[in-house]
Amino acid sequence: MFDPKKEVEGIVAFIRDYYEKCHLKGVVLGISGGKDSGVVAALFTKALGKENVVGITMPCHSPESCADDAKLVAEKYGFELINIDLTASFDAFENEIAKLGADEKDLVNSEINLKPRLRMATNYYVAAWYSAMKGGTYLVAGTSNKCELYVGYFTKGGDSTYDIGVLNDYTVEEVIRIGEELEVPPKVLYKTPNDDLSNQTDEDKLGVTYREIAAYMNGEEVSEEAKKRIEKLHAGAAHKFHIPVYQRCA
Repeated sequence: MFDPKKEVEGIVAFIRDYYEKCHLKGVVLGISGGKDSGVVAALFTKALGKENVVGITMPCHSPESCADDAKLVAEKYGFELINIDLTASFDAFENEIAKLGADEKDLVNSEINLKPRLRMATNYYVAAWYSAMKGGTYLVAGTSNKCELYVGYFTKGGDSTYDIGVLNDYTVEEVIRIGEELEVPPKVLYKTPNDDLSNQTDEDKLGVTYREIAAYMNGEEVSEEAKKRIEKLHAGAAHKFHIPVYQRCA
């Protein structure tokens, strides 16, 4: 039986052990206003103390509600929250690409994936800044969960890039249970997952529910339609899971 209190204790112990072993100081993470980043922020605050956690909001043609929900999380746990608006950076990049004469309809996926890549670059920039300013190494935390990872619902060079992950082995429902244990604000914890990139919910984009993905991974019965969709997503994302490296012959 899933015991959220026990899981929280295990994750916190894992973080503390790793930080002690590697002589680390703090953590930086993007706070989107969604459940995953809210739970990760709560876990690191519990493990390291609020003074060693830095959250970043990174709007990029984003609705104001995202920043408002991020503030709820920061206020709840007391960690520092800074805002770095990436809209102008995104627009400058797009303007340069437009000069090459690319057809706008061909750039949809490029535009969607540019946002998380800009955000991850920002996370690492801030991590280096705080490492220098605070006199100790700050890592970048990942916020992906097991369901997202299985179907490849992440951007290479974007949210797939981080130094430490704590939700990678938990389904969406389990993340919610952990969030309830940590008292993550309900407005954040139960929000319908949305990537803030394409104006669609996660499940609309995936064509399958997170509950179905979790059931499939656990060997439970799902509809034939859901099974085929999950297997197609997983197979289609194979290139995201491993980077092929040629090894020369001896």
